[in-house]
Amino acid sequence: MLTVFGACAVTFMMVMYAFERRGNGFVLAFAVGCALSSAYGFLAGTWPFGVVEAIWSLVAARRYLDHRPERGGASALSNTDNASACEPSVPIDNTRSDGS
Repeated sequence: MLTVFGACAVTFMMVMYAFERRGNGFVLAFAVGCALSSAYGFLAGTWPFGVVEAIWSLVAARRYLDHRPERGGASALSNTDNASACEPSVPIDNTRSDGS
């Protein structure tokens, strides 16, 4: 039964990792999957695996908390933080100097 739990926990964790780019909820689900995998590691007697998965769980939970939208549905990042690296940082004067 422990092996089935471990296989399900690791499978869930990997699927949530694959879907992380689809939304921040998947980052939280990945953190939960890591916590379940950590529990499996400790229950199975492989404490190094349990420790590593517990650390990954904390890292993922921190990523989730850092990227939550602000209250009211607005993004936590301002529009200037999302600007493309290709956009100029200073305004460009598009007027022609030859008078036309």
